Amino acid sequence: MNSTAVSAESEKPRVVAVVGPTGVGKSALAIELAERFGGEVVNFDSVQVYRGLDIGTAKPGPEERSRVPHHLFDFLEPWEEFNAAAYAEKAQRVVREIVARGRLPVLAGGTGLYLKALLHGLFPVEVPREIREALRQRLEKAGLSALYAELSRVDPEAARRIHPHDRVRVLRALEVFYATGRPFSALAREHAFRESRFQALKIGLYLPREELYRRLEARVEEMLSRGLLEEVRGLLSRGLSPELKPLQSIGYRHMIAYLTGKLPWEEAVRLMKRDTRRYAKRQLTWFRADPEVHWFQPQEKEKIFRLVEKFLSS
Repeated sequence: MNSTAVSAESEKPRVVAVVGPTGVGKSALAIELAERFGGEVVNFDSVQVYRGLDIGTAKPGPEERSRVPHHLFDFLEPWEEFNAAAYAEKAQRVVREIVARGRLPVLAGGTGLYLKALLHGLFPVEVPREIREALRQRLEKAGLSALYAELSRVDPEAARRIHPHDRVRVLRALEVFYATGRPFSALAREHAFRESRFQALKIGLYLPREELYRRLEARVEEMLSRGLLEEVRGLLSRGLSPELKPLQSIGYRHMIAYLTGKLPWEEAVRLMKRDTRRYAKRQLTWFRADPEVHWFQPQEKEKIFRLVEKFLSS
């Protein structure tokens, strides 16, 4: 790399991103990093942006948020549309404002696409209206499961990373495939090498699988004991549709299935635990594919602190 390129890179704003599977301790580490290095936490979880979805998203509570400033939590109603492009636009402004105050943006969350959109932008694909309309008609007639099965055939890599209930991303991946003739995953992989808007240090947290799964099971039980069912009942009592995208996320859809008589309690809890494990596995697959992530176990804090110190002083 020549000196001009080095200079241009060094002038980019610096950010630290904490990534990894759900339940591994990302929020706690992000707060510690922000306290230690004069930072502010910026959320990149796609459900924590919604008001009223607190227990089921493991959103940082008032005590945690009082320790350092937190951004991009609780700014949308559950019925408001939101996506990775909108997140990137909003988060970019927030990050630059934090940097302008002389503080360090510490990004934390589990939605890998949101982080990628912020750091690299999204690749633009023009989808003809007839393709978009045809897919929506097929969605109405055949259902989402049929379209997800089709995505699994034409782009298995994308299907592994997209939840079968994520209508927006399933449709988007199929739109891109039929508009370009190429798998969405291949285009996304090529785009990942595009130059970043920021100098980013990515810290990944992991635990041995058995330990992580034990922690996730305990986390589900804690959410239930804290009143997840009552939280969901309250959301529905406001007249919110169970079909809203955030209410189809883990925990919320399981409690709705119980409340509407579709599942007995024991089965709803069992499926919530199972789907939480599966979600953690998909998150690990996503973040493990990024060669820029430095991986640590949560207890290796001193190693993490030294790495951040080196990053900020370089």
